[in-house]
Amino acid sequence: MIQYLQVSAPGRICLFGEHQDYLQLPVIAAAISLRITITGHARTDKQIHFQLPDINDSETIQLQPEIPYQKERDYFRSTLNVLQRQGLAITHGFDCEVRSTIPINSGTSSSSALIVAWVKFLLTAFEHPAANDAEFIARMAHRAEVVEFDEPGGQMDHYATSYGDVLFIDFRDSQMARKLRCKLGKFVLGDSLEPKDTKGILAKVKGGMLKILDRHKPEISWENLPKVSLQICDKLRPQLSADEFRLLEGFLRNRDITRQALRLLQNSEVDHIALGNLLNLHQKILRENLQISTPKIDRMLQTALDCGALGGKILGSGGGGCMFVYSPFEQHRVAEAITEIGGKAYVVEIDEGVKVDSFSTG
Repeated sequence: MIQYLQVSAPGRICLFGEHQDYLQLPVIAAAISLRITITGHARTDKQIHFQLPDINDSETIQLQPEIPYQKERDYFRSTLNVLQRQGLAITHGFDCEVRSTIPINSGTSSSSALIVAWVKFLLTAFEHPAANDAEFIARMAHRAEVVEFDEPGGQMDHYATSYGDVLFIDFRDSQMARKLRCKLGKFVLGDSLEPKDTKGILAKVKGGMLKILDRHKPEISWENLPKVSLQICDKLRPQLSADEFRLLEGFLRNRDITRQALRLLQNSEVDHIALGNLLNLHQKILRENLQISTPKIDRMLQTALDCGALGGKILGSGGGGCMFVYSPFEQHRVAEAITEIGGKAYVVEIDEGVKVDSFSTG
């Protein structure tokens, strides 16, 4: 029986394919060296107690076959419910402490990393055969965060934090997730300290795109979205409003940029300049077509480029949160410049996925 267990999971950045995963279009994501850690000591009763010092909070859960939810997005309980429905026998409680260096509500997947780590913790503690199966962990985490609460998000975050490294994810392929063995330098993550508007942005951007797909079949549809030509925008232009045309063009251009990036990142030695240029092009479309960037994030990106970064973009749903730049040569200068204009900067590198850091049995 495991008496002590420590598990950690990384945050993530979406390199290419922002706002593509919920349409089941391919994305390229990367785990970064900011992590959330769950440390637990076994109890002899049926209680799980969490200390959450980063947010000055605590929580206690009484184990039972189906645990009632007590708040919106009750992720500790939803993970327990999802895994118990999968047949995991959770026979006793734990005293747990959760600590994190991942910025919260900033587009770096802090909530998904928490759930991935908690799934890994429970599967390991109770010796489930899929405890080392990154794909199974990702699916369970997505179920606990998104499906259980009927949320609008995709699966990218859960796969990126579970697998780690640089990951190409094609949601319409049975293989789905594939690690890219490219050698990348460091990045600078910049938190704008502005809260994201996840629900508002998704309602506008995802909702708008789904309406286009619904209204303009068969010319463009969910099924042909991965392969339809960019020329469909001009063909449909008389039937689209200006906002719809801008949105459709943005999604298709970002789809094609992701394909270009995949070809680039399949090489072990990456062309740093070309990578930066593609990131900048991706950001231009996110800013102008999807309109998810903010003036402060635009200033942070430009400042970073002026200081030697090669390219960058906003992260996550948008309307606030974080940006990042690829900066293999001038990362400390870039980080200082971001801080000087009111952001919070982190120098990060590509990191491994969810893992057991230490454990003991007795």
